[in-house]
Amino acid sequence: MADFFIGEALQGKGNELAHIDLMIGDKDGPVGHAFANGMTQLSQGHTPLLALIKPNLCPHPRTLIVPKVTIDNLDQAEKIFGPAQMAVAKAVADAAVEGDIPQAKIFDYVCIVSVYIHPKAEDESKIYYYNYGATRLAIKRALSNYPPLKKLIAEKDRARHPVMKFRPQTLWDPPYLQIALDVGSLSAAVKIVEQLPKSDRIIIEIGTPYIKKYGIEDTIGKMRALKPGAYIIADMKTMDVGRAEVGAAADATANAVVVSGVAPESTIKEFIRECNKRGVHAWVDSLNTNQTQFIATLEKLKEKPKVVILHRGIDQEIAQKEGAVKKEGTSASRGVWGDLKRIKKITGGLAAVAGGLKPGKPLADALKAGADIVIVGRYIYRSSDPHRAAMRFLDEMEIEADTMRLFDKLDY
Repeated sequence: MADFFIGEALQGKGNELAHIDLMIGDKDGPVGHAFANGMTQLSQGHTPLLALIKPNLCPHPRTLIVPKVTIDNLDQAEKIFGPAQMAVAKAVADAAVEGDIPQAKIFDYVCIVSVYIHPKAEDESKIYYYNYGATRLAIKRALSNYPPLKKLIAEKDRARHPVMKFRPQTLWDPPYLQIALDVGSLSAAVKIVEQLPKSDRIIIEIGTPYIKKYGIEDTIGKMRALKPGAYIIADMKTMDVGRAEVGAAADATANAVVVSGVAPESTIKEFIRECNKRGVHAWVDSLNTNQTQFIATLEKLKEKPKVVILHRGIDQEIAQKEGAVKKEGTSASRGVWGDLKRIKKITGGLAAVAGGLKPGKPLADALKAGADIVIVGRYIYRSSDPHRAAMRFLDEMEIEADTMRLFDKLDY
């Protein structure tokens, strides 16, 4: 099988910033075929050119430069046919001489380098040095299969793209505090979210009453405008036609959708399948389920939910305070928290708990039982100071500081 490696690197800043994408591999493999096609199939504004240290001096391996940005005039062309062309050629030559490219492959390989030159780039020295460094780094990365899987897993959910204005939040390192917005006006909910602490540990839940009253587009849209990178849940409590409700939530940019645990098994299966197709997380809510039957349903599912909620509802909680008997073995009792670790083992996902939780012993008991997500509503949205109320939970959740990056010996 022909060698085929791919590398990428970004260096520099400002208009002269260099971003290199490259392929390197055998002449008789896919890179070689692409090289030949690039030399013979020209595209207006993106004309490929050979990398040259100077005219009549090509590096080994032979290298083809492909401009990423459309070249509209001669001034832009001179930035490619000049500092960028030499930078890439010199980087390839140095990589060959210094052993980054195996000596035995120098005459067997070819390289294709996509070069980014901003139309407003002016400083030729920066264009040269940034593109030289980025090309050297991209070659090292390509031939070492960078990044290693361990690094990718560790950093994929912490990374922030420099061109984006926000970092998308995901569920990668519990515990989390989920703020359930269930009652009141949508404008009031927005004011509450505006007062919450800035933390990647906070999840925003758009409660079922809001979705019914204002619609999925308005509710998610308002929160997304306020918190572009937040993890937002559409608590649909789906009972039927899971595909349609998941589609509506996904179109509104929800990160997760909730299906009721008392829905037909066929609905839950279809709901999870559609969530996986649309790239959103499937949550299953145990409200009003029999715990034994609920766990049996989870075990039968081929595709598992990302999160399972053990949920004592507001009406159940109020009824119990008024003297109603707790129904052991159902979501109305906190006794079912003992099944949290078993449920997580079945699904391979996370577990959440909801129902009248407060800081102190209730929170400590939930975390000790294995809860990854603590769902809190009234304690925060009825507070005169939502920021302080949320901080009480966060302060007691013993969250370790994020070191942000893990380095290894070959951290190219």
